[in-house]
Amino acid sequence: MPLYDCMLLLKPHVRKESLMELVARVGKHVYGRNGVLTDITSFGTVQLGYGIKKLDGRYYQGQLMQMTMMSTPNINKELQYLNKEDRLLRWLLVKHRGMKNGKEARYAETSEADLKKYGPSAIYDFEGIEEEDNDEEEYDSEDAERKEH
Repeated sequence: MPLYDCMLLLKPHVRKESLMELVARVGKHVYGRNGVLTDITSFGTVQLGYGIKKLDGRYYQGQLMQMTMMSTPNINKELQYLNKEDRLLRWLLVKHRGMKNGKEARYAETSEADLKKYGPSAIYDFEGIEEEDNDEEEYDSEDAERKEH
């Protein structure tokens, strides 16, 4: 099962009990489809870059929640009921790409030799670097040429 992040942006005045009820409802939906909630993070109240217009006004801040879950690929279609949720300003489901999980992670072939080739010497070329670089001589010669002309 792939790993997903579900970002929920709720209205700023939503009480914690109501927020937890919504998160529990999404969690039960995921569990009902043999999924697993791996992490829930609250970022608190955040300022928005622009106002989000809803029927009851325009909102310039909201409460941001992140739910990380492992679920079936059709979870996006199954969470469409969140569009009718009046406590939400926006929601977004993001799939983690390139993540190895389950059997793939267990059988991943990574050795220490593979990791060592990404050390500092693989990134930087230390050869040809002088100990001291004396730029003053270069500038002095340029100044002397300018004075001659």
